[in-house]
Amino acid sequence: MLRELSVQNLALIEDARVDLREGYCAWTGETGAGKSLLLTALGLVLGGKASAELVRDGKDEARAAAVFDLSGDVELRQEVEAILGGPIDDDQLIVTRRIGSNGRSSAHANGLPVPVATLKRLGPRLIDVHGQHETQTLLDPDRQRSLLDAYGGLERVLAAYQEARSSHESIRKRRLALIEAADRRRRERELLEFERDELAAAEPKAGEYDDLCREARRLAGAESIREAAAEGYSLLYDADRSAQAMLGKVARRLEPLGEAVPELGEAAATLGRLADEAREVAYMLRDLADETGDNPGRLEQLEARLALYRKLSQRFRCEPDGLAARWEEVEDQLAGIERDEADLQHLDAPLAEAWAALREAAEELTEARRKTSQAFGKAVQGHLKDLSLGQAKLRVQVEAMPMGDDPTASAPPEGGADRVEIRFAPNPGEPPRPLRKIASGGELSRLTLAIKTVLAGVDRVPTLVFDEIDTGVGGRLGAVLGKKLAALAGHHQVICVTHLPQMASYATHQWVIRKQTARGRTRTTIEELVEHDRIEELAAMLRGDSAAESTKQEALAMLAEAQAVGVR
Repeated sequence: MLRELSVQNLALIEDARVDLREGYCAWTGETGAGKSLLLTALGLVLGGKASAELVRDGKDEARAAAVFDLSGDVELRQEVEAILGGPIDDDQLIVTRRIGSNGRSSAHANGLPVPVATLKRLGPRLIDVHGQHETQTLLDPDRQRSLLDAYGGLERVLAAYQEARSSHESIRKRRLALIEAADRRRRERELLEFERDELAAAEPKAGEYDDLCREARRLAGAESIREAAAEGYSLLYDADRSAQAMLGKVARRLEPLGEAVPELGEAAATLGRLADEAREVAYMLRDLADETGDNPGRLEQLEARLALYRKLSQRFRCEPDGLAARWEEVEDQLAGIERDEADLQHLDAPLAEAWAALREAAEELTEARRKTSQAFGKAVQGHLKDLSLGQAKLRVQVEAMPMGDDPTASAPPEGGADRVEIRFAPNPGEPPRPLRKIASGGELSRLTLAIKTVLAGVDRVPTLVFDEIDTGVGGRLGAVLGKKLAALAGHHQVICVTHLPQMASYATHQWVIRKQTARGRTRTTIEELVEHDRIEELAAMLRGDSAAESTKQEALAMLAEAQAVGVR
């Protein structure tokens, strides 16, 4: 519930703080005193639109803060913690909204900065506001449908429908995407098949290009290689004073001296190894010289193969050695296209099954709503007599939209394949017509209260705010509305802004909102009234500030009567 609302520098409100209570709380005061400003402050806390015009003249910023008590409602606390992304200490949520004179705003929850979007998610779980504008939402068929579902506890049936709808839409959209891409896939396949055939004819292999380059360089320089190898063989081994012979000679000369000078022995061993290695290198050069020869035909083949690699690398914009990977990529893309076309054919059966499941879930939801609509309409009808609408007739109509047999069609809306509409006949002899076409403002206010009373047991929002729902309602019905609000306060904290003393007298607690002028500045204040002050305020609401003693006695009697029927 809402424990506290504090406002600073918001238009006419310089500094106001309201400590709220359980039960039915009434806010009263003259027109223009600033009652709407307090609701504006509450709206800011709930994520409403901020504006620099709201900041009190001469001040840097306006501030609105609300303290919510979450104790006793574990589920609500868990929902709030899920939105905030962390635990809440002390069963208390403090939401603060600041607006700078430049129009920029910031929000905090329990001291931590949060986006305004977070406040908008928190708001519907904490407070339900009903005013002259909000009452109009009752005319919306979608709103009427959600009220019916809440009354019947149809969350499970609705969730089953939504799950079936999600499954069908997923398959349908997948199929639609494949169809829409058919032309693109055909053009793409033609190009890919051309590329595949071109690459398949070339059969590029990873590393082949570098191997071909090396072999081509070897064949192109065959004569130089042969001459260098032959010369190397001669100098290392075959000549009279070859390197191998000279190394061996020096090694043999030093070897006998190794016993006396160990360093000479080590040198002799090293030279011996070098002589052996020189001989092995010489043999390799001899073999290379023998093997290397001119092969113009092979060189021509290599140059042609290399030219093909270079041509394809330019064609596919990759390195020559990347052509093998490109070939594999093209094959994978063609395989993907084949899979897409196979998927399109294979989606027909699952789509038909999903459509059948969706129709079954939609029909189950429709049937549940039709059963609930009878009980819901009857329950609301039962409150109309108390609200001086005893001759009026109300029924809730559930009309199923035809879904057809085409599984490729779009699924019905998220809320179901039904149109739910409250039909109302305010006078005997008239046929019930859609509420949006016939109800007056006063009738809508009373219907809203009747529906809220019916939903009291299932509506989980802890605080209900009614902003002047007595608009269009005369004093004759004030007491009736007051009784309804008092009864509603048995399930919720109720805050009602009203001009009717009959309604205010049934409140458990009452505050008066006044506009005062001091030192050339006007400011709005809010004050909780005790018993004597309540009588004065009720009398003023009846006859104005000049209320006589008899009016005060009338107010006292009004308050006593309300208390006698059990104001909570």
